[in-house]
Amino acid sequence: MIKAIAFDLWETLITNTPEISIAHRRLRLKRMQALLHISTADRIEHAYRASWDRCQELYWSRDKDVPCRTQVHHFLEALGSEPFDETAMHALERAYATVAVDILPEVIPGAAELIPDLKRRGYLLGLISNTGRTPGYALRMILERLGLLQFFDATVFSNEHGECKPQPSIFNALRQSLGIEFDEMLFVGDNLYADVYGAQRCGMTAVHFGPPQRGTAVAPPVDHDHVIEPAGTIHDLRDLVPLLECEIAETRRS
Repeated sequence: MIKAIAFDLWETLITNTPEISIAHRRLRLKRMQALLHISTADRIEHAYRASWDRCQELYWSRDKDVPCRTQVHHFLEALGSEPFDETAMHALERAYATVAVDILPEVIPGAAELIPDLKRRGYLLGLISNTGRTPGYALRMILERLGLLQFFDATVFSNEHGECKPQPSIFNALRQSLGIEFDEMLFVGDNLYADVYGAQRCGMTAVHFGPPQRGTAVAPPVDHDHVIEPAGTIHDLRDLVPLLECEIAETRRS
């Protein structure tokens, strides 16, 4: 019997439109440029791209993740700058990490209705997110401002955990926080490989969510030879409830 429902975050519950992503990038670069007292925007642009590529090469392509501070160190390396004192490094990290707190992502249609509905139905709710440039502490602030954080019993973010989906350890971290077994959990996510395959190989039921319109927070494709068959596919988050009701009916019949 399903006792807990867990969600991916980006492109499942929240999304960045192209316009929001551009605004995030501009604000992040403006803040970093001001703190570093660099007059040439081209240098900041280059470091921004180079630090992302470096993190992809060293960590994300291997399903590893690192604290946001490490990303800032790679940013400074790309600039040819030495690390600063702790006060300055803290300011740089906050400038880098929190632009999405000030320019909020959009909530995926249906999420604001579904999440409290599931809570009222008695389910434990969990969240797992591969984080990118916006770390867990900033994502919690975002979810709080969007009115969603209060409904979640446990949240796990890759930059805090150290590994990304689809690695089993990040799913297990959520399972342990919720205090249940994998076969009592259902996972919902937009990425067949990271979300559905990752959850299924741990023994969870997994539902694939195909958003009607994708934003910019889409993971790069991964070559694999797995045949991935979700327990169900939905294109409106509110359609998850009928699937759960079918599962409950099947359980009662058996």
